[in-house]
Amino acid sequence: MNTMDIHEILEHLPHRYPFLLVDRVLDFELGKSIHAYKNVTVNEPFFVGHFPHHPVMPGVLIMEALAQAAGILSFKTMGAKPDANSVFYFVGIDGARFKKPVTAGDQLHLHVLIQRQMRGIWKYKAEARVDGEIVAEAELMCAKRDVGGVGG
Repeated sequence: MNTMDIHEILEHLPHRYPFLLVDRVLDFELGKSIHAYKNVTVNEPFFVGHFPHHPVMPGVLIMEALAQAAGILSFKTMGAKPDANSVFYFVGIDGARFKKPVTAGDQLHLHVLIQRQMRGIWKYKAEARVDGEIVAEAELMCAKRDVGGVGG
């Protein structure tokens, strides 16, 4: 099994607190799939307003967590790390479905499969699970874009 701790995750994602949504990678296969997770705690900054008396993880952040797992897999597959000259953007979400709410105390398991990659655009099938049950799913598309930066 190929695992990654938080230190290696930080090397393969540009995201940082409070927007880093992957805590650990349990397994990945280059060019194929990744299984990671996010521990959802009551201390998450989004729970302050969503919702104060019934904390629910926003669905858009579940999609973002899946996209971050996909980003890790893509960078590992390319043998690259994020840099100041390019970024992976979310460019599409198809068939998004939210089946159960994710609440404080849940461990959100992120399962992503690469469906295809062509000319810098990656397409993935993604599922988020809690206790083995699918809580959200979608097909995601991301694209690498040059953004300029220092050191050219």
